[in-house]
Amino acid sequence: MMGVAGVGKTTTAQLLAEQLGWMRAEADEFHPHTNIDKMASGTPLTDADRMPWLESIRDWISEQAAAGHDVVLTCSALKRSYRDVLRQADARVRFVFLHGPAPLIAERMQQRSGHFMPTSLLDSQFGDLEPLHPDEDGVTVDLRDTTHQIVTTALTALNLANPDLPQLGAQS
Repeated sequence: MMGVAGVGKTTTAQLLAEQLGWMRAEADEFHPHTNIDKMASGTPLTDADRMPWLESIRDWISEQAAAGHDVVLTCSALKRSYRDVLRQADARVRFVFLHGPAPLIAERMQQRSGHFMPTSLLDSQFGDLEPLHPDEDGVTVDLRDTTHQIVTTALTALNLANPDLPQLGAQS
Protein backbone atom coordinates (compact mmCIF):
# COMPACT_ATOMS: atom_id res chain seq x y z
CA MET A 1 0.00 0.00 0.00
CA MET A 2 1.53 3.30 -1.01
CA GLY A 3 0.62 6.98 -0.92
CA VAL A 4 1.08 10.10 1.12
CA ALA A 5 0.42 10.13 4.86
CA GLY A 6 -3.24 9.96 5.81
CA VAL A 7 -4.61 8.08 2.78
CA GLY A 8 -5.59 5.00 4.78
CA LYS A 9 -2.69 2.68 4.05
CA THR A 10 -2.80 0.98 7.45
CA THR A 11 -6.56 0.38 7.49
CA THR A 12 -6.60 -0.89 3.92
CA ALA A 13 -3.50 -3.06 4.40
CA GLN A 14 -5.04 -4.67 7.46
CA LEU A 15 -8.16 -5.70 5.54
CA LEU A 16 -6.15 -6.81 2.51
CA ALA A 17 -3.83 -8.92 4.66
CA GLU A 18 -6.80 -10.49 6.44
CA GLN A 19 -8.48 -11.27 3.12
CA LEU A 20 -5.33 -12.91 1.72
CA GLY A 21 -4.19 -14.56 4.93
CA TRP A 22 -0.85 -12.78 4.62
CA MET A 23 1.21 -11.07 7.29
CA ARG A 24 1.20 -7.27 7.43
CA ALA A 25 3.95 -4.79 8.24
CA GLU A 26 4.25 -1.02 8.57
CA ALA A 27 7.22 0.66 6.90
CA ASP A 28 7.11 3.28 9.65
CA GLU A 29 8.43 0.60 12.00
CA PHE A 30 11.63 0.45 9.93
CA HIS A 31 12.44 4.16 10.35
CA PRO A 32 15.43 4.97 12.52
CA HIS A 33 14.62 7.27 15.45
CA THR A 34 16.45 10.12 13.74
CA ASN A 35 13.94 10.00 10.85
CA ILE A 36 10.95 9.88 13.20
CA ASP A 37 12.32 12.77 15.27
CA LYS A 38 12.93 14.78 12.11
CA MET A 39 9.40 14.25 10.80
CA ALA A 40 7.81 14.82 14.22
CA SER A 41 9.55 18.20 14.34
CA GLY A 42 8.00 19.12 10.98
CA THR A 43 11.13 18.63 8.87
CA PRO A 44 10.67 16.62 5.66
CA LEU A 45 13.01 13.71 5.05
CA THR A 46 15.55 13.94 2.28
CA ASP A 47 16.35 11.20 -0.21
CA ALA A 48 19.51 10.52 1.80
CA ASP A 49 17.38 10.07 4.96
CA ARG A 50 15.06 7.67 3.17
CA MET A 51 17.59 5.47 1.38
CA PRO A 52 18.79 3.33 4.36
CA TRP A 53 15.14 2.99 5.43
CA LEU A 54 14.08 1.79 1.99
CA GLU A 55 17.01 -0.60 1.78
CA SER A 56 16.11 -2.14 5.13
CA ILE A 57 12.52 -2.63 3.95
CA ARG A 58 13.78 -4.18 0.71
CA ASP A 59 16.00 -6.57 2.64
CA TRP A 60 13.14 -7.51 4.98
CA ILE A 61 10.88 -8.26 1.99
CA SER A 62 13.60 -10.54 0.61
CA GLU A 63 13.94 -12.31 3.97
CA GLN A 64 10.19 -12.88 4.16
CA ALA A 65 10.08 -14.22 0.60
CA ALA A 66 12.99 -16.58 1.33
CA ALA A 67 11.04 -17.87 4.32
CA GLY A 68 7.99 -18.45 2.09
CA HIS A 69 5.93 -15.57 3.47
CA ASP A 70 3.78 -13.25 1.40
CA VAL A 71 3.30 -9.83 2.98
CA VAL A 72 1.22 -6.70 2.72
CA LEU A 73 3.36 -3.69 3.55
CA THR A 74 2.44 -0.07 4.01
CA CYS A 75 5.04 2.35 2.68
CA SER A 76 4.69 5.84 1.29
CA ALA A 77 6.95 4.91 -1.68
CA LEU A 78 6.38 8.42 -3.00
CA LYS A 79 8.95 8.45 -5.79
CA ARG A 80 9.58 5.95 -8.52
CA SER A 81 13.22 5.79 -7.41
CA TYR A 82 12.01 4.67 -3.95
CA ARG A 83 9.78 2.02 -5.52
CA ASP A 84 12.73 0.92 -7.65
CA VAL A 85 14.68 0.18 -4.44
CA LEU A 86 11.78 -1.87 -3.08
CA ARG A 87 11.49 -3.75 -6.39
CA GLN A 88 15.11 -4.90 -5.94
CA ALA A 89 13.84 -7.33 -3.30
CA ASP A 90 14.07 -11.01 -4.11
CA ALA A 91 10.29 -11.12 -4.50
CA ARG A 92 7.59 -9.77 -6.76
CA VAL A 93 6.73 -6.34 -5.36
CA ARG A 94 3.44 -4.78 -6.47
CA PHE A 95 1.89 -1.50 -5.45
CA VAL A 96 -1.60 -0.34 -4.53
CA PHE A 97 -1.48 3.46 -4.79
CA LEU A 98 -4.14 5.10 -2.63
CA HIS A 99 -4.81 8.45 -4.21
CA GLY A 100 -7.16 11.28 -3.35
CA PRO A 101 -7.56 15.03 -2.92
CA ALA A 102 -5.20 16.85 -0.57
CA PRO A 103 -7.94 18.63 1.43
CA LEU A 104 -9.63 15.32 2.30
CA ILE A 105 -6.30 13.76 3.29
CA ALA A 106 -5.41 16.78 5.45
CA GLU A 107 -8.78 16.49 7.19
CA ARG A 108 -8.15 12.80 7.87
CA MET A 109 -4.71 13.55 9.26
CA GLN A 110 -6.10 16.19 11.60
CA GLN A 111 -8.60 13.69 12.98
CA ARG A 112 -6.10 10.95 13.80
CA SER A 113 -4.05 10.78 16.95
CA GLY A 114 -0.89 9.02 18.02
CA HIS A 115 1.01 9.37 14.74
CA PHE A 116 4.32 11.20 14.46
CA MET A 117 3.61 12.66 10.98
CA PRO A 118 2.23 16.20 11.31
CA THR A 119 -0.26 17.57 8.77
CA SER A 120 2.27 20.32 8.02
CA LEU A 121 4.37 17.78 6.05
CA LEU A 122 1.54 16.82 3.70
CA ASP A 123 2.50 19.48 1.13
CA SER A 124 6.08 18.18 1.02
CA GLN A 125 4.76 14.65 0.50
CA PHE A 126 2.60 15.78 -2.41
CA GLY A 127 5.64 17.64 -3.75
CA ASP A 128 7.62 14.39 -3.78
CA LEU A 129 4.76 12.19 -5.00
CA GLU A 130 5.21 10.51 -8.36
CA PRO A 131 2.11 8.46 -9.18
CA LEU A 132 2.56 4.96 -10.50
CA HIS A 133 3.77 4.90 -14.08
CA PRO A 134 2.02 2.64 -16.61
CA ASP A 135 5.01 0.27 -16.66
CA GLU A 136 4.99 -0.21 -12.86
CA ASP A 137 3.38 -3.32 -11.40
CA GLY A 138 0.41 -2.00 -9.50
CA VAL A 139 -2.93 -0.27 -9.44
CA THR A 140 -4.15 3.21 -8.51
CA VAL A 141 -7.26 3.28 -6.32
CA ASP A 142 -9.38 6.25 -5.23
CA LEU A 143 -9.28 6.55 -1.44
CA ARG A 144 -12.82 7.97 -1.48
CA ASP A 145 -14.10 4.43 -2.14
CA THR A 146 -14.91 2.35 0.91
CA THR A 147 -12.12 0.22 2.32
CA HIS A 148 -13.94 -2.88 1.09
CA GLN A 149 -14.20 -1.43 -2.44
CA ILE A 150 -10.51 -0.49 -2.41
CA VAL A 151 -9.48 -3.99 -1.35
CA THR A 152 -11.80 -5.63 -3.89
CA THR A 153 -10.41 -3.40 -6.65
CA ALA A 154 -6.83 -4.18 -5.60
CA LEU A 155 -7.45 -7.93 -5.41
CA THR A 156 -9.04 -7.96 -8.84
CA ALA A 157 -6.51 -5.66 -10.52
CA LEU A 158 -3.56 -7.61 -9.11
CA ASN A 159 -5.21 -10.94 -9.93
CA LEU A 160 -5.17 -11.96 -6.27
CA ALA A 161 -8.90 -12.58 -5.86
CA ASN A 162 -9.40 -16.02 -4.35
CA PRO A 163 -12.81 -17.58 -4.94
CA ASP A 164 -12.30 -19.82 -1.89
CA LEU A 165 -12.10 -16.85 0.48
CA PRO A 166 -15.26 -15.30 1.89
CA GLN A 167 -16.32 -12.29 -0.14
CA LEU A 168 -15.80 -8.91 1.48
CA GLY A 169 -18.96 -7.67 3.09
CA ALA A 170 -20.59 -11.14 2.96
CA GLN A 171 -22.50 -12.31 5.99
CA SER A 172 -20.91 -15.18 7.89
